[in-house]
Amino acid sequence: MTEPAAASAVRIDLPHGEKVTHRDVAANGARFHIAELGDGPLVLLLHGFPQFWWTWRHQLVALADAGYRAVAMDLRGVGGSDRTPRGYDPANLALDVTGVIRSLGEPDAALVGHDLGGYLAWTAAAMRPKLVRRLAVVSMPHPRRWRSAMLRDARQTAASSYIWGFQRPWIPERQLTADDGALVGRLIREWSGPRLPDDADVETYQRAMCIPSTAHCAIEPYRWLVRSLARPDGIQFNRRMKRPVRVPTLHLHGSLDPVTRTRSAAGSGEYVEAPYRWRLFDGLGHFPHEEDPAAFSAELINWLKDPEPDR
Repeated sequence: MTEPAAASAVRIDLPHGEKVTHRDVAANGARFHIAELGDGPLVLLLHGFPQFWWTWRHQLVALADAGYRAVAMDLRGVGGSDRTPRGYDPANLALDVTGVIRSLGEPDAALVGHDLGGYLAWTAAAMRPKLVRRLAVVSMPHPRRWRSAMLRDARQTAASSYIWGFQRPWIPERQLTADDGALVGRLIREWSGPRLPDDADVETYQRAMCIPSTAHCAIEPYRWLVRSLARPDGIQFNRRMKRPVRVPTLHLHGSLDPVTRTRSAAGSGEYVEAPYRWRLFDGLGHFPHEEDPAAFSAELINWLKDPEPDR
């Protein structure tokens, strides 16, 4: 895929023709692509696997309409952001996130993260609390809960079989890009609830994954998460994450999520020393913000506007 073709796969307009502002910002020694819409307090949106900024297309519009500056970034190695040879551990990826907040000229942001983006949102809120105004996490437990579930819960270990499969060299990259990214489409459909995504949206994700080096970079964070479980750097990171989150937190989850069990995610509030709200969406899978964008956006915006979010 040529560079112009790669850019055209990522720097796209929203589904109904709304034109977001695409630009690059420098942070933490790399360049990050962002899609931006609206003015007001900053809400920074972090995607998960196997997606890119496009996963937040509905929320960008809803947040902008509600009076926020909505920015969806591509994580390191994905979409239109730099594909660096290293730097895919969660501590460094969280510094990417907080660096983007600073590069946008804002004192802080409400962080909204899904899947891997949620893991990084948890991490950023613990590591750089002054830069995180509020925290909303989707389909991802607190990192210490995730580690515990992966090691002690056989059902969660089975549900996360794809992560164990990522530990093989090169084979997962080839599988993700074979047949124009067909595996990406299959994963998104299998992880969704009954409300399946449109074929056109799935093809958008497949094209983005086929940009050279993207598959490798998208897998690297998961390789670190597993390979570091018994290493000093992983143990040290786990200890650092004992530091409680001290900002209001909204935790959102789909009741039919086949990848992250509800039991694994529930209970993350023990790491939050601030108002914590748990919301389970009945009948939705791993992508509640895409499966029912209206209900998800309403929940998120009502919480953002609540001056005193309760427990």
